[in-house]
Amino acid sequence: MRIDASMHSLFGASKVAADVMVQEYGRYFGLPTVCFRGGCLTGPAHSAAELHGFLAYIARAIREGRTYRIFGYGGKQVRDNVHAHDVCTAMMAFAEAPRPGAVYNLGGGRANAISVLEAITAFEELIGERLVTEYVDEPRRGDHICYISDLSRLRADYPGWEVTVSLEQILDELARAGAPTLS
Repeated sequence: MRIDASMHSLFGASKVAADVMVQEYGRYFGLPTVCFRGGCLTGPAHSAAELHGFLAYIARAIREGRTYRIFGYGGKQVRDNVHAHDVCTAMMAFAEAPRPGAVYNLGGGRANAISVLEAITAFEELIGERLVTEYVDEPRRGDHICYISDLSRLRADYPGWEVTVSLEQILDELARAGAPTLS
């Protein structure tokens, strides 16, 4: 996605700044640096919050009887999701064969993509309870309607790495184990 002339959150802008610094240190000094541009990273120990970690937060909201606010786009915004296990194996692959100034998208790809509405339906079925929702017409500032990671560069440089935890497994884990709650 282009970054020029588009809205970003301050969180997103800080990620861009870190990304460029990692690349420059790698290229300038020949250091084995990597920037993994993460999609939605998740897993059973994900301490999700309302605006970050939507899968774990939906599961948490259902279990705790919280109202889940859907921000804009009719709940049709799509994200790909990658399990913490697959994030770790990507990092291990890089550590075993590092490159200077490397940059890789790291997400679940198209096979692990789901919309907010689809995720709500899936968790309601898995948990057996209905989610109370509130629709907020205004989307989050800097939010994208669809984000699916292009994993081609990561797969080209590390052909032994692949997404091993499916979306169905991720949803099942989050529904069964749930994310730890924070006060």
